[in-house]
Amino acid sequence: MSDIKSQLGLENVQTVYRNSDVDLLIDHAVKNEGAKISSTGALMIDTGIFTGRSPKDKFFVNQDPSNKYIAWGDINRAVTRDVYDDLLKTAKKQLSNKDLFVTYVYCGASIDSRRSARFITEIAWQANFIQNMFIMPEESELNEFTPQFTVYNACKTIDKSYVSHDLHSEVFVVFNVEENIAIIGGTWYAGEMKKGLFSMMNYWLPLEKKLPMHCSANIGKDGDTALFFGLSGTGKTTLSTDPQRALIGDDEHGWDDSGVFNFEGGCYAKVINLSAEHEP
Repeated sequence: MSDIKSQLGLENVQTVYRNSDVDLLIDHAVKNEGAKISSTGALMIDTGIFTGRSPKDKFFVNQDPSNKYIAWGDINRAVTRDVYDDLLKTAKKQLSNKDLFVTYVYCGASIDSRRSARFITEIAWQANFIQNMFIMPEESELNEFTPQFTVYNACKTIDKSYVSHDLHSEVFVVFNVEENIAIIGGTWYAGEMKKGLFSMMNYWLPLEKKLPMHCSANIGKDGDTALFFGLSGTGKTTLSTDPQRALIGDDEHGWDDSGVFNFEGGCYAKVINLSAEHEP
């Protein structure tokens, strides 16, 4: 654990819960974070004012060489290195002097294309979310696990200087491609972590001549793969769950020389305000 603490660049880290048992995370979330257990046994949490991502608060550090490969615009906004450095200090200050949940996972089911990632948070239910969303390494892999990307989720802090930083709001989701780091502040919505790593997969894979895709996918008995493309909420998840075909995944996939592979360890569908009338 001392090695983990030194790698994080944080001060006076207390207990580090690394890839903790799910029951421990759930128990901690219920006792300390306001989580509840549903009638079906699922963990429920209120994520505050954000029940979805905050796309206007997503930024990439404008630096070489990644700035040559990023499609700058309303979705991918630029931020200076100085602003990033300030926000990284803010995030690390928030995560110092306390217990932390550190989760090591893989993104991508293809051995040839997957990336290893480390998520750091002070919130147990967010660690539980990450374990659900991504591919968990075996216990035997953890001692030799080398993360290729790190996410600091400091959701309990905000950017008080966002006006002088020339940002959209107190919320920040910032990527430093060259340092393989992302920092999150001001939003508790866990989907920022999931989609954040997906954004990086969409950056890395094309540079390797592989295709990242926002789609659902399933496969037939003869190995024929079907892809379902469409905007969020238009039915990709529903259409891909064909009882006659095996589900590959329902959100983000890659296509390499070995075939089509899921980025996630399972599937993800928001159920907030879900109704049979609006989404049959």
